[in-house]
Amino acid sequence: MRRLIISVAALIAALSIDGAALAGGQMAGGQMPGGMGGQTPGGSPMHPPSEDTGIASTPSTEKPDVAAKKAFTAGVKSLNRAKEFEAASASAPNPDKKAKNLDKANDALNKALDQFTEALSNKGDMYDAWSDVGYVHLRLGAYAESVDDYNHALVLKPDNFEAIEYRAEAYLAVDRLEDAKSAYMDLFNHERNLAEQLMVAMQKWLANHRSAANGMRPADIDAFDKWIQERDGIAKQTASVPH
Repeated sequence: MRRLIISVAALIAALSIDGAALAGGQMAGGQMPGGMGGQTPGGSPMHPPSEDTGIASTPSTEKPDVAAKKAFTAGVKSLNRAKEFEAASASAPNPDKKAKNLDKANDALNKALDQFTEALSNKGDMYDAWSDVGYVHLRLGAYAESVDDYNHALVLKPDNFEAIEYRAEAYLAVDRLEDAKSAYMDLFNHERNLAEQLMVAMQKWLANHRSAANGMRPADIDAFDKWIQERDGIAKQTASVPH
């Protein structure tokens, strides 16, 4: 079943608003809205600490930085597992095994998405988490969300060229050609290997849209084809020149 994908930034904003509303709605004397007083949300009275243990039944007081680091570490593990399943799918000897490994990869990606989102809900300025959640959204085909995630990451660390390249791949997926071209020029001037990687993605986009325009005007496809040929030619001519 296809999983509903939402913007991580929107989710974090919603969590912040809910938390603020809850804090603002607390009444004097520790009462909650609706006259709950010493009751849990389910209506049952809150009990004092157990005499045996002396520990009250309270929510975790784990510090946000600690919780964020823990969730981020778990997310990285899930993302690495997803990459392993993708590699296994690519080398699988038959379609059934390919499909099974792809399913496992998607499950791991969705798990990573939850974990990175949890990390960011605790610490919203984690560059690595924004970058990784952008990659997860890219792999899941949630391209607009991926662009948004990488925008957040690049505000925090503008010179991360890997994030620029992956965001450009997301731009291509939503036909934002001018943005992709701008990213290519940035990479060409600063990180040639990533520029080459983006060029491959651009050529793939072109081949796909030559087969099926997918709403793009033929003139725009032709213009992009011309630009690709020019830039690819320049890149080959200057390949041996020190950058």
